[in-house]
Amino acid sequence: MKNLLKSCILSLGTLFLQDFSSPLFAQNQLLTTAFREEIFPRQPQHVHGSSLVALPNGDVLAVWFQGSGERTADDVVLMGSRKDKASTTWSAPFLMADTPGIPDCNPVLFLNGKNELFLVWIAVLGNRWEQSILRVRRSLAYLSPGPPTWHWQDNILLKPGDDFAEEVKLKFKDLPNSDLAWAEYAPAYERMIHEASMDTKKRSIGWMTRIKPLVENNRIVLPLYSDGFNFSLMAISEDDGNTWFPSKPLVGKGPIQPALARRKNGEIFAMLRDSGDGPARIQQSISKDNGISWTAAQKTGFPNTASVELLTLKDGRWWMVGNDISNGRYRLALWISSDEGKSWSVPHYLENDQSKSGSFSYPSLIQDASGKVHLSYSSHLPKGKTIQYLQLDPKKIY
Repeated sequence: MKNLLKSCILSLGTLFLQDFSSPLFAQNQLLTTAFREEIFPRQPQHVHGSSLVALPNGDVLAVWFQGSGERTADDVVLMGSRKDKASTTWSAPFLMADTPGIPDCNPVLFLNGKNELFLVWIAVLGNRWEQSILRVRRSLAYLSPGPPTWHWQDNILLKPGDDFAEEVKLKFKDLPNSDLAWAEYAPAYERMIHEASMDTKKRSIGWMTRIKPLVENNRIVLPLYSDGFNFSLMAISEDDGNTWFPSKPLVGKGPIQPALARRKNGEIFAMLRDSGDGPARIQQSISKDNGISWTAAQKTGFPNTASVELLTLKDGRWWMVGNDISNGRYRLALWISSDEGKSWSVPHYLENDQSKSGSFSYPSLIQDASGKVHLSYSSHLPKGKTIQYLQLDPKKIY
């Protein structure tokens, strides 16, 4: 038994070699949750990309995008719902944002250091991901029932400089040779992506949200990614979200939708969805200068088919949620690290559809002031789609 336990808790070096999709690493029974509820009844419309924020009064606010499709559907809007701290149910959905005639997708909710509520999302121009524009709404009146009262709306415009192209060229030298990766701008990735990185227009638009930011006092590191370049970048604010500037790109073969955690030594650790060459594995990168520059992303041993989420708990442990398979989204797992991502537990299953007909993906993971952990994700079944909500007690999960 001791030998089996040791084989399940892996060192960082072993992480790059082991296949976590093996039955050896599976705990088939679903994790016990404190609360499980669909935020709204299942429906035929496409609902996806949820984000949660815990409000100062104990309420939890959720947002997602909804419509007849994604980037090609001009009726896609942002919808929201609120769970009152004293309620066991979610409110009826309400409109959070709508850019008329243009798909609104990938919303992210968060509070800055002054407890001002931010909603950041993308408006998909020309129905192309790589032409998306970052939009932002801000609110100080968000504790009453229904949607927040927004006092500010604008676009977040970034202007990566010539160091963007220099960083792309430099970091590709740290990556293994491969002609299998792709990007919308570069079907033959390595031959064309550097040329695209020198185009000031291409590197200035198409940066998209997905995962919550790292907020520390008045500083915000907002993870972004591009389907044009098929890698990532951070939007950074040092004045509570009033102004923004871009980091250097987080370069690799398809590292997108970064999820961030701060280590005690100051490093910012990123786990990323793999949108590059096979086999699909969660990728990772590290910043040692507060998110300005990043190591070239490398594959880990975790199978991956969609975005992952990271959360630093108040007790210092890290939780990570994602799909631990490479052939679908019918299984959703939670991993736990007690050493800041150097090793991880076996997967604890949140969803495990033996029929493989379901899809559970795009998690949002937060912890409130009382210590409760809140998780939402897309739940797509043949009978309809919804956003699933779970409440977890970290004191009972190890």
